[in-house]
Amino acid sequence: MHIEQASESELKAQLEALYARYDQLAERKLALDLTRGKPGSAQVSLSDALDGILDGDYRAADGTDVRNYGGLDGLPEARALFGALLGTTLEETLVGGNSSLTLMYQVIDFAMNEGLRGEDTAWALNDRVKFLCPVPGYDRHFSICEYMRIEMIPVRMLDSGPDMDEVERLVQADPSIKGIWCVPRFSNPCGTVYSDDTVERIAKLPQIAGDHFIVMWDNAYAVHTLYPDAPELASISELCRKHDTMDGVFQFGSTSKITFAGAGVAFIGSSERNLSTLKAHLAFQTIGPDKVNQLRHVRFLKDAEGIAAHMERHAALIRPRFEAVLDTLERELAGSGMGEWTAPRGGYFISFDTRPGLAREVVDLAGNIGVKLTPAGATFPYGKDEADRNIRLAPTFPSEADVQASADAFVLCVKLASVKQRLAEIAA
Repeated sequence: MHIEQASESELKAQLEALYARYDQLAERKLALDLTRGKPGSAQVSLSDALDGILDGDYRAADGTDVRNYGGLDGLPEARALFGALLGTTLEETLVGGNSSLTLMYQVIDFAMNEGLRGEDTAWALNDRVKFLCPVPGYDRHFSICEYMRIEMIPVRMLDSGPDMDEVERLVQADPSIKGIWCVPRFSNPCGTVYSDDTVERIAKLPQIAGDHFIVMWDNAYAVHTLYPDAPELASISELCRKHDTMDGVFQFGSTSKITFAGAGVAFIGSSERNLSTLKAHLAFQTIGPDKVNQLRHVRFLKDAEGIAAHMERHAALIRPRFEAVLDTLERELAGSGMGEWTAPRGGYFISFDTRPGLAREVVDLAGNIGVKLTPAGATFPYGKDEADRNIRLAPTFPSEADVQASADAFVLCVKLASVKQRLAEIAA
């Protein structure tokens, strides 16, 4: 029954039953965690062959001894392998250390304080610097902006990606907007894949925005499909070449959720001119990345077909976890008016929207019985979800049994908060 069709007496009876179940769960002293999108132990074990794979052969294809200094760009074979994921050429690809977040921070820091085209182009010379942030979105993107004192402007996410009518209106009207964050395939947390039209309109943004505008294209889940029919993503590289805007886009990716989460390889793609100026900046920070790790990744993953086969093994492990959560939501909440959720075909998250005003209460209720959820508001700039609705669920790390227990407890908390709210509405 839809919650707004239930009578007051029905709701009171339901509330009593829900509290009884809630108290039972509290007595079990649960310790469950659906907070961050980490791969589980079985997933990282898929890459255990990385250890020892070099077998004493530390020579790259060009004869470079990868144990020594140098190679700021990364190994040519690593740039070729990961550039294929970005749609960039060898000259348009740089392979760094283990963290794409580090590369993103370095690009923003460089644009802010030194300028992509010299000192007089530094964003910090402006009175205000703003960034567009599709919401719900990735909290670590927002943290970079907040730390850099970049003002964030939320833009709503549609089924096709960011609301491009609003994005285009904003950048045309305000030259202090210097960029936009994008997670284009299986977005965090909604699981949205940007439509072809959206990707092309984003590729054209540098033509209509203010000076030195950049698209931060964080393609973190480029190969993280759960099902063979998962939607493909248009190549922003091809579209940028078509519209002559390669200088306005930085693409990012990593193997953090492909191989070892804490010991992977990160990479960046952009125009040759952008990478040339960025490397001059990076040269003051490092003599070169971990080329040993790059070489072992190349030998382990081999090529695009090798990556695809490896990711199919990942999908086999995490698909049941997603299905456990989605099946529970469908069985317990479909048609109830107590929530809405996404059913992604890939990525690492499920996005859940409560009735307005209940996300924080649901998170608190869950936490009080030992189920940790991502803080309400984390998917919005400054942690402020004005509607107090969105909760990000991350089912990959716990065991299947713990995922099911977490989903059951989560649904109970959603029902409890919803029924309490509805009774308050009736009383008012």
